[in-house]
Amino acid sequence: MTDLSTYQITQRWPAQDPSVLQLYSFPTPNGVKVSIALEELGIPYEAHTVTLSDVDVKSPEFLSLNPNNKIPAILDPYGPDGTPIALFESGAILMYLAEKSGKLMGETATEKAKVIQWLMFQMGGLGPMFGQLGFFYKFEGSQFEDKRPQQRYLDEATRLLTMLNLELADKEWIAGSYSIADIAIGPWLAALDFYGAREVLKWDEYTNLVAYLDRFLARPAVVKGRQIPPRG
Repeated sequence: MTDLSTYQITQRWPAQDPSVLQLYSFPTPNGVKVSIALEELGIPYEAHTVTLSDVDVKSPEFLSLNPNNKIPAILDPYGPDGTPIALFESGAILMYLAEKSGKLMGETATEKAKVIQWLMFQMGGLGPMFGQLGFFYKFEGSQFEDKRPQQRYLDEATRLLTMLNLELADKEWIAGSYSIADIAIGPWLAALDFYGAREVLKWDEYTNLVAYLDRFLARPAVVKGRQIPPRG
């Protein structure tokens, strides 16, 4: 059996089964990307709840795995070189899991390039912009007297939703076949409901996106993965 005891993170979150992939996460849009992918791919794993509080994400144990103190992170006892590998950044983890399994990343080099393109779109655009929207529309930023920052991110969210809605006019999934790009995008679209921003963004008018998200949320692996790990 693989020995993971040399990894400091296992001192705070012990591995019950060191032979399977260890997931350290919380059910946020970024966090559930990985649990959904693991469920879709059928990769055995063990989930550990790492809350967003400093006591967890800024603990020496978690920082030993992810110096950027953000969930999710993984520790795979069977890395590509036959030794354990630790990874952080949800997009990088999705690519790693897809390549490890040979699934959800397209069948050809062209398809793979398209999947990566849309994954990067989520990582560099959709996620950061929607995250800022959440801050300025629902959380602390909503109390700011100056509403220009809030409007900036409402405008940018509208632009991104409009573009995605057009892109999905004749597609079931964003890059052709269902892929890690959809696993990255879907949770962030669902977050608009959590942020209470659907009405102000006129979500129901994006009919292609509404149908796309409904398809995504209906997948059994998505239903399960969105609840993993438990909030504790």
